[in-house]
Amino acid sequence: MNRAKKSLFLSIFIWGSGQFFVCKQRVKGLMFFAIQCLFIGIELATGYWMEYFMGMFNQFEVRLHGGFFTKGVWGLLTLGEVPGAKTGDHSMLLMISGIITMIILGIITMIYIWNIKDAHQSGKYIEDNKEYLSTKKYFKKLYSQKFPYIVISPVVVLILFVSIMPMIFSVLTAFTNYTRGNLPPAHLVDWVGLSNFGKLFKVPIWSKTFFSVLSWTLVWTVCSTLSCFFFGMLQALILNSDHIKFKKVFRTIQILPWVMPNLVCLLVFRNILNGQFGPLNQFLLDAGIISQRIGFLSDPNIAKITVIVVNLWLGFGSSMLMISGVLSNLDPSLYEAARTDGATKFQEFRFITFPMIMRVTMPLLVMSFAHNFNNFGAVFFLTKGGPANPKYQIAGDTDILISWIYKLTLDNSMFSMAAVMSILIFVVVGTIAFFNFRNTSAFKEV
Repeated sequence: MNRAKKSLFLSIFIWGSGQFFVCKQRVKGLMFFAIQCLFIGIELATGYWMEYFMGMFNQFEVRLHGGFFTKGVWGLLTLGEVPGAKTGDHSMLLMISGIITMIILGIITMIYIWNIKDAHQSGKYIEDNKEYLSTKKYFKKLYSQKFPYIVISPVVVLILFVSIMPMIFSVLTAFTNYTRGNLPPAHLVDWVGLSNFGKLFKVPIWSKTFFSVLSWTLVWTVCSTLSCFFFGMLQALILNSDHIKFKKVFRTIQILPWVMPNLVCLLVFRNILNGQFGPLNQFLLDAGIISQRIGFLSDPNIAKITVIVVNLWLGFGSSMLMISGVLSNLDPSLYEAARTDGATKFQEFRFITFPMIMRVTMPLLVMSFAHNFNNFGAVFFLTKGGPANPKYQIAGDTDILISWIYKLTLDNSMFSMAAVMSILIFVVVGTIAFFNFRNTSAFKEV
């Protein structure tokens, strides 16, 4: 058996033994072996394996006697077996522990693969070069070749536990019956497969609410994104004109709605647009413009228009600033050449200004679309999703998917259905964003 195979065979069972004995890489071999000992030691120290092997009890139960890793996998698969607030299993805590366990096991598996792959490569290096590669030279070579990965690895690990783990938890919750009727620890949560998705599309009250809320969410997203963008473009073009005086003053005034806290502005608008006591209705009545009060927030159709208009007032300033920056960096020679060829102002805008603006701002427009799709505050703090609709399942006429999820979770504890909505939001937003990014020239050049 050659060195490569011998080193590989030893490291399969005892990590680092191939590097230590065959390749003479003592420090590296001990490092791999220490990781294996740490993995086994955590399992033994957190469980009752030693007591079981010593015969202190006859029947081994993972729920009671398992260590960190075995109990984590068991909890993720079963979500508990004994209900009860004091001595029972908490299904959702077991799910979280199971997810953490699987992430750690994934990292350990990658280290194990690195161990056996390195054992084979180190043995092959000796056969090819007729010399031993010291641990110091190995890590120096590894540092020079994998420096970017070494630097970002702590951030990747942090993202795994801070961002990826909650996402996995949300996805898995969609396949359980985690609702108000069986909240842990008094009750156990069970895996129910795709029944929640089936309920969403097959149960009439759920399907009607979902498709109605989804259609309004898409309308809201498109209208709010495009209205802010094109109105901001209009303001930027006006302020970019040579005929405008005091440009800084007007630009400062127009960005005030954007720089103000949205929550404060929305609550002020909510009082101004109040159907019974709002000052806007009172002013219109006193001026004789209307004969009866307008339900800005209580009429389903008017409330939807109101939400879009208020969002336009709050959001056009960012588009105006962004497009103003683009306009200030356009090459004047393009316009001089166009005027020489007899182009009109409209033709200059159509064939020079607008394409250049879209080329630069399209990625930001896509991100604005994703933001507005989940723009919880713009809807909830103004209308709270209302007015209420008795034909909907826990949703109002102006509720978008994210505000509906809020009501399902915090107000009604229907966590599994809310998780289903979260997955669908991710699919819709992710698909649209991916398609647009793939077809955006600004990203094709990266």
